[in-house]
Amino acid sequence: MAQMIKGLLSLSTQFKLKVNSTIDHHTLCVACLAPGATSGLCPQCLAQLPRNRWACRRCALPLPGTAQPEALCGQCQTQPPPFWLTEAPWLYHFPVDQLIGRYKYQRQLSLGHPLIHAFVDHMAQVLETHPERRPELMVPSPMHPKRQRQRGFNQAEDIAEQLGCRLNIPWSITLIERSRSARRQSGLNRQQRQDNLRGIFQARGRAPRRVAIIDDVMTTGATARALAQALASAGAQEIQVWALARTP
Repeated sequence: MAQMIKGLLSLSTQFKLKVNSTIDHHTLCVACLAPGATSGLCPQCLAQLPRNRWACRRCALPLPGTAQPEALCGQCQTQPPPFWLTEAPWLYHFPVDQLIGRYKYQRQLSLGHPLIHAFVDHMAQVLETHPERRPELMVPSPMHPKRQRQRGFNQAEDIAEQLGCRLNIPWSITLIERSRSARRQSGLNRQQRQDNLRGIFQARGRAPRRVAIIDDVMTTGATARALAQALASAGAQEIQVWALARTP
């Protein structure tokens, strides 16, 4: 872990130094800079990513280690969300938060794509074990056009594209549209997030029965709830959420 921290903190400088070395810099681990990373993360760093091992089945909220595999958190028991399952294999802790943050806000694709590649591998294993979970369509979380122009890309669309290409699942960026801009979700509590997103997503067509919502991080689940409600109104009946990471 110490070497992983060292690698991330000095990443840009180290890459400049390594580019002209005898080692092909494309094989360097993005976390610790060790050679031999076939997909961006070496096996050791991949194994050290903070796993979301014990989580609520519906919203992936981390639960105590004694929780049963099908356990539900208190929120999902009292106020069930309009989606029935969430896959979020990692916790939004170091180094996952650093990799996603630089990928998402600084457009450093070389840091985000190794994590996405590992996520695709994870979902491939899930679908092999549970083929009944394969969605008919993936819908990346829409971003307001103005914010997308400012950021330069929508990370959820990027994730959906890579999932779709590898897993042979279609995705749509037009089925659900964001009808208006909203306050940034960061810094808002659960109720404020839900109020902020109420009525913000609109369906532009008919949704298939099984749909997976794609996003990078799941925090309170407010965005997923709002999206799932829009998809349900368009005909979706079995709605999942697939995200890279879950906040505690």
